[in-house]
Amino acid sequence: MASPPCTHLLLTIITTLLLTCHLNRAMPLPSPSPPSNASATSPSPPPAPPVPTLPVPRGLPRFIPAWSLPAVNPFTAKAAFIRYWNRKIRSNRPHPAFFFAKLSPLSAPDAAAFSTLASAGKLASRIRDFCAAASLLCPSSPAASWSASSSSVDGSTAGVASSSGAGSGGSNAPFKNYENGNFSSYGNSGGGGSDQFAVYSSGKSGPIDSFKRYGKGSLGRNDSFTSYEAGGNVGTSSFASYTTEATGGSGEFAAYAGQTNTVAATFATYDSGGNGRAHEFAAYAQDANSGVETFTTYGKAANGGPGESFNTYGNNSNTIASGFISYGEKANGFNDTFASYGLDGNAPENTFRSYSSGSNAGVDDFKGYRDAANVGDDSFTSYANNANGAEAGFDSYGKSTSPGSVAFKGYGQGSNPNHRIGFAHYSGDNTTFKAYSNEGVEFKEYQNMSKMEVSKTATSAAVTPRQQPKWSPEPGKFFRERDLMMGNRMPMPDIADKLPHRAFLPRDIASKIPFEESAVSALFGAAPGTAMRRVVASTVAECARAPSRGETKRCATSAEDVVDFAVEMLGSSNVAVRSTESTAGGGRDVRLGKVTGAGGAVTRSVSCHQSLFPYLVYYCHSVPRVRLYEADILDVGSNRKINHGVAICHLDTSDWSPNHGAFVALGGKPGEIEVCHWIFEGDMTWTLVD
Repeated sequence: MASPPCTHLLLTIITTLLLTCHLNRAMPLPSPSPPSNASATSPSPPPAPPVPTLPVPRGLPRFIPAWSLPAVNPFTAKAAFIRYWNRKIRSNRPHPAFFFAKLSPLSAPDAAAFSTLASAGKLASRIRDFCAAASLLCPSSPAASWSASSSSVDGSTAGVASSSGAGSGGSNAPFKNYENGNFSSYGNSGGGGSDQFAVYSSGKSGPIDSFKRYGKGSLGRNDSFTSYEAGGNVGTSSFASYTTEATGGSGEFAAYAGQTNTVAATFATYDSGGNGRAHEFAAYAQDANSGVETFTTYGKAANGGPGESFNTYGNNSNTIASGFISYGEKANGFNDTFASYGLDGNAPENTFRSYSSGSNAGVDDFKGYRDAANVGDDSFTSYANNANGAEAGFDSYGKSTSPGSVAFKGYGQGSNPNHRIGFAHYSGDNTTFKAYSNEGVEFKEYQNMSKMEVSKTATSAAVTPRQQPKWSPEPGKFFRERDLMMGNRMPMPDIADKLPHRAFLPRDIASKIPFEESAVSALFGAAPGTAMRRVVASTVAECARAPSRGETKRCATSAEDVVDFAVEMLGSSNVAVRSTESTAGGGRDVRLGKVTGAGGAVTRSVSCHQSLFPYLVYYCHSVPRVRLYEADILDVGSNRKINHGVAICHLDTSDWSPNHGAFVALGGKPGEIEVCHWIFEGDMTWTLVD
């Protein structure tokens, strides 16, 4: 009986390996070089015969010589995954460098020790060591604690006055290039002085800045927060009992939390009982991505003064939520101005609850509020209830490009008749006024726009050219399949990974951490109200969400999980994973060089998108009916190759939302057009090998 083909293949491999080993043993070692005083006439040894090489049968996986790879301890987590990959993936392709760079850096002893702790439920006892060794994102502890009793500061802080001097009230403290501090009982009582927080916690991941009992009872003290927590990830700021019962002075929040990714700022009992202090929030949370700001009992029982100004607050931001709860409660003569608030924002959400409750002669001015925003929700509940002489003006409020919802419930109830609330040039959709005071409320040029009116407004805007709102998709983020043509010039979006660097956990450890908000938060010390807690909750909820129609999804908490899902969904171990080579060309026009189809005519893929979490987690889902392309990306001026891009074209968009950014950018409706995009840095797509 003839042997099956696999037997012949196995015999060929064994024969090749045995013959190679035999020849290597039989071949004499090269003679050492003769010493310098050796005779020149000494005969040279004959050259060794060449080693015959046998052809490797076609179809076999390519063996990468051990000497060509970096030395890897065979007992490390990385080495274990390399062996796993070689068993699971049979595509005869080199190991993808971008994927292998995400593997756990844990040494063999650390991997064993932390795995043992995880099994015993004691990993939290060494969480700081674990975070550092495994390259994870963990909440920070304040790097320094400042109080009136302190006499020195950390030597790494340049140009900072001692906190004891600041506590006495007369010194100036420029906090520059400072990060992650806890200010407790700082600058309390006494005279004036000023604090300047500039370039504070800039570009940091997970900073926690705390201001507790700051400036209590101070006189004429000024504070300025400039470039504070800018460009960071998962930042948390807590202002508790800040400038309580202070008199005079001012606070300025300029360029605060700009371009941050998930910020959480809490203002609790801020300026409570203060006298005549002024605060300005300018360029606050500008261009930020996701976050929550909470103002609780802010300005409670405060007296008069210039008041609060929210100017260019949350502009060009993405899904920023603000909560004003018991703000200005029982205050006297509090003046608040909301100008250009939420301009060009995407889905801003603002809650005003018991705002100015029980206040006296308060004035609130909402002008240019949520202008040109994309949807969003505002809720005014028990606003200015039981107030005396309250005055609120809503002027040019709610002129969103895509109308959202606004609800007024219990507005101005219980107030005496001398309050004045005016709605001038107010437009909105789904706006409800329920159980509000019908005395002292004036509606002037109020528009509750119907869908037809919204359509007419959009048509008018299309006729009159205007700058695209910042929340619109970046040019080049979505494009059509016809654009993938050699020689075509097109804008390329910024595809850089904005998330902090983290590594995969070894599966042996990841499998022992329950993927639940409470368990992960407890392990990594993500306290309620912090940005890290929000991040954990958001990712866990997204992973638990039911899949869309036709979608199969899985959140992979280890590199092995990613491989398993891709192989399972594609039904073969002959798979390849791809991502755009680098970020070169992002944010400017590029030209396309050679374009090739990477995955056949029409195929399906598994796309994996990075999630924000303490350790690396990927949201992977099976994507049917796509075409995959690879393209050389050239510099427009020199035609020099600067990058190698991977693009995926979704051929079936019938289940996509009509409000998807692709249709905003390209026009069309779900199911009418295909939509293509580049694979961004940090993301990846898997297909069968062509």
